[in-house]
Amino acid sequence: MIHICGAETVSLHEKKCIPCQGGIPPLTTDQIKPFMEQIDNNWNLIADHHIERVFTFDDFQTALDFVNAAGEICEAEDHHADFELSWGRAKVMIWTHKIDGLHESDFILAAKIDKI
Repeated sequence: MIHICGAETVSLHEKKCIPCQGGIPPLTTDQIKPFMEQIDNNWNLIADHHIERVFTFDDFQTALDFVNAAGEICEAEDHHADFELSWGRAKVMIWTHKIDGLHESDFILAAKIDKI
């Protein structure tokens, strides 16, 4: 959860992704750490560049349904993850392509996907 000056605590999954137009630096290691603490601990930080998580399922159809549900969230947020889909497995990779690194919106998207 994030504390905003004088405001109630707002969970990442309750926030809205903010479109990035580029021209801003990606988050630093120190800026990333508090965001990592707010998402499921199965997300992995890769070289301060992106986050990824593998979800496992009992069959292909359930994995596909998950990817479709996550895709609907991506469309609603206008922020798109990369997916790898195979039998019983879906890997989600998130970063902001325009800045080739991480932004708060990436963690918002991860938190929303965690709610599926």
